[in-house]
Amino acid sequence: MERPFERIPASSPLPAHLRGGVVAIGNFDGVHRGHQAVLGRALEEAARRGVPVLALTFEPHPRKVFRPDLPLFVLTPPPMKARLLSLLGFDAMVEQTFTRAFAAQSPETFITDVLERCLGVGHVVTGFDFHFGKDRQGGPAYLMQAGERHGFGVTLVDAFRDEGTEVVSSSRIRALLEGGEVAEAAGLLGYRFTVESEVVGGQKLGRTLGFPTANMALPTDTALRHGIYAVRFRRPDGTLHDGVASFGRRPTVDDDGAPLLETFLFDFSGDLYGETCAVSFFGWLRGEEKFDGLDALVAQIKRDDVEARALLSGVRPLSDLDASVAF
Repeated sequence: MERPFERIPASSPLPAHLRGGVVAIGNFDGVHRGHQAVLGRALEEAARRGVPVLALTFEPHPRKVFRPDLPLFVLTPPPMKARLLSLLGFDAMVEQTFTRAFAAQSPETFITDVLERCLGVGHVVTGFDFHFGKDRQGGPAYLMQAGERHGFGVTLVDAFRDEGTEVVSSSRIRALLEGGEVAEAAGLLGYRFTVESEVVGGQKLGRTLGFPTANMALPTDTALRHGIYAVRFRRPDGTLHDGVASFGRRPTVDDDGAPLLETFLFDFSGDLYGETCAVSFFGWLRGEEKFDGLDALVAQIKRDDVEARALLSGVRPLSDLDASVAF
């Protein structure tokens, strides 16, 4: 029987059936096409060896530890990252708590304590520029030599470039999303940018206007451009609904409120409160506007409805992963 995907803190003992596997190492924020090149090599190596395949990630993101003064738009919080890794075919995600003390350890300590003792690693796959240990003293050459000393294999994967020969990176994707360019970001991600959150109660103004919305509070570091988007909404049971979503501060009715994602689901009526749902972004429609009264707002919402339906009617999956996430 196939075992379920496991999400494991590095501080917990690794189940015996996962030891000796192939481990992909990286932060993998976004699980984008560049990451997928590394992850794909790990999947291939594990299949060749007939062993489990795991991803070793670091939480929180190292930039949050070293530069806590600078907000960081995390593309895939741990639950979303785990979901994507599971869909790709991984057996587990091991989350190493990242602290200054952990970063100050010697490279050899990382090899012996994490890779050898905690994971019992059989083979490591990582990017060509992976560095670890105090002052980033551990690099590709060190990792290769450590593998020879400790008896595990190492595969280094070159940077992945898009069709324009630019390296695909999380920072490029963040910049696109901050500009509302969700279709362009999807081209680098290999799937539609997707967020997950619990549906919470709101002011119920949408219901009064004839457009009830599912309201979701996103992490405070979410720097997606405020505006209106054509989206697809997934409930926990897997059912999908097309819709139009507003992300922002609702300037017509509540200009001082915290940013909120409000999704109007087409052809749906029901109670979603308390459900943890996912919203996938397919296209940017327009920026936020402050309307002169509710009648003008309703008229614009109706136009948004028509435009979003038209955009979503012709969408196709970008990849197998996109088909699993947003279709």
